[in-house]
Amino acid sequence: MKILSIESSCDETAAAVVEDGREVLSSVIASQVEEHKLYGGVVPEIASRRHAEAIVPVVNKTLCEAGVTMDDIDAIAVTHAPGLIGALLVGVNFAKGLSLATGKPLVPTHHLRSHIASNYISHKELKPPFLCLVVSGGHSHIVMVEDYTKMKVIGKTRDDAAGEAFDKAARTMGMSYPGGIEMDRIAELGDPEAFKFPRPVVRDAPYDFSFSGLKTAVINLIHNMKQKNEEIPREDICASFRFAVVDLLVGNFMKAAEDYKVDKLVVAGGVSANSLLRKTLEEESKKRGYTFYKPDKSVCTDNAAMVGSQGYYEYLSGNIAGLDLNAAATLPIDYR
Repeated sequence: MKILSIESSCDETAAAVVEDGREVLSSVIASQVEEHKLYGGVVPEIASRRHAEAIVPVVNKTLCEAGVTMDDIDAIAVTHAPGLIGALLVGVNFAKGLSLATGKPLVPTHHLRSHIASNYISHKELKPPFLCLVVSGGHSHIVMVEDYTKMKVIGKTRDDAAGEAFDKAARTMGMSYPGGIEMDRIAELGDPEAFKFPRPVVRDAPYDFSFSGLKTAVINLIHNMKQKNEEIPREDICASFRFAVVDLLVGNFMKAAEDYKVDKLVVAGGVSANSLLRKTLEEESKKRGYTFYKPDKSVCTDNAAMVGSQGYYEYLSGNIAGLDLNAAATLPIDYR
């Protein structure tokens, strides 16, 4: 079964053709990163306009690279939530029009579920149930994946997401957007023990995260150094901050795995490309005898191949939308 998938939740216009949820026949991404660098982050109005300009050529190129036409496509999957509402609407409305014109079923797909599904592309043998750490620019969740379309959130951030904390700390040090990637590179050159950043704990929820205080601590440190005209030791700050964030993520994740007696662990989302997070999760899983899966770095960030993978399982579960489908800026990953 071939799925044409469309992703436009933030600043990447993407399309892919995925067969049977696991085999990527083509995947095309039109990135807007260079333009948004000028503003230090994604400007929603600009993102929406660029999606409108790029979506037709991206979809055409995707079909061409897969060597198929719309006659060969069995269904159309599209990210409908969560994300920037204007950006989502471009993809959703395009997919609805294509569905109407071709008569192909329309499959609404959740962005975070798709990130989890990126592991099905990287690991053909992976099947639920498993415990997944979903970490991205806007989300930090611990999710029990009971089945392909049945999930339960057992932990989440109470304020900032891990990716957001990385980006804001990096921006304070003068790094260009997206700062988390640059911070990860620079951190390799520093001492993770140079600065002692706090490890916030949510007392009434042992699996929940809080990154706001940690983010504030690093920003205050940098501002104080600037006010005193001190040299900013970027390498050591990056290394220490990255170590603190990873320590929080891995600590809660491993506690959840132990308490829920799960031995199959998965990581997903844009921050899953972070080198220290991948390495630490692998090491801690090995110590405990857990099987650990991480997506290939090529599908960690936003792409449509992961949407096609999850869309396949949504289709099999009967999740078919009508032409009244709308985009949603927020939607829980465990929606029914």
